[in-house]
Amino acid sequence: MSGEIFRDIVAFITIARLRSFTRAAAELGVSQSALSHTIRNLEARLGLRLLIRTTRSVSPTEAGERLLERVSPRFDAIAGELSSLRELGSKITGTVRITASDFAFNSFVWPRLAEKLRDYPEVKLEIVNDPALVDIVAGRFDAGIRAGDRIGKNMASVRISPDIRQVIVASIAWLKGRELPLTPADLAQHACINTRFSSKEGITPWELKKGDVIWQSRPEGSLVFNSVYAALDAALAGYGFAFVPEMLARPWLESGHLKTVLEEWCPLRPGFHLFYSGERQLLPALSMIVETLRYEPQA
Repeated sequence: MSGEIFRDIVAFITIARLRSFTRAAAELGVSQSALSHTIRNLEARLGLRLLIRTTRSVSPTEAGERLLERVSPRFDAIAGELSSLRELGSKITGTVRITASDFAFNSFVWPRLAEKLRDYPEVKLEIVNDPALVDIVAGRFDAGIRAGDRIGKNMASVRISPDIRQVIVASIAWLKGRELPLTPADLAQHACINTRFSSKEGITPWELKKGDVIWQSRPEGSLVFNSVYAALDAALAGYGFAFVPEMLARPWLESGHLKTVLEEWCPLRPGFHLFYSGERQLLPALSMIVETLRYEPQA
């Protein structure tokens, strides 16, 4: 296969992504007429119509959508690898801005980066501890860290943690003399400590699962925090049940200060991923951080 068809496919991908011959021509540094000729040649080679062009818009045909879906990721991967090779000899420097919850940062980010950053004194790292699901592009962040099931489209991501189990806990002192909940619905009879991670969102629901049965609710309670650390502290202080990561509560579970309930309803939740725009070039400093945080499951 000639190198010409690869150039033609790159031209098609650019047009299909930008939905404009004008913008694609400007990005590729060619004339619109030359770009139109390129697409006609590609369609003639394939024997298929790839683009529908009107006076107002450009959109892929069904065949064009399939080509874009199947081929575009491969071209992106090649471009990414070539970029990585060019960066091997470059100096790792610059500022990286990341948004992450305090729990993700304390548990999976800082323990790995604390020593690694000493090797890169010219890298400036800005961490914004925000539990809300932030638009990293609008917020001008280079990356964000969230649970794997909360990452938007057009984002590349790397897993940085194992799956995490959430558990329902309360202090031994608070439980004394009270009946333990036997079903999730029984939580309505108890004080529960809630979380709200964004002023634009409601109270974070407690999602429990047993087999194929899913129970989701926002239990009643007089306390609401935007941090699982604060919710855990309130549980330790005897204010009721909190729904927190098991690994965070483990020291107090082992010491006997806390007790779990409804354990069979507390399955694993998707682990944390570091995500970034799939449409932007990965800068050397961010690439170093990605590889440092990448989670490698133990065999």
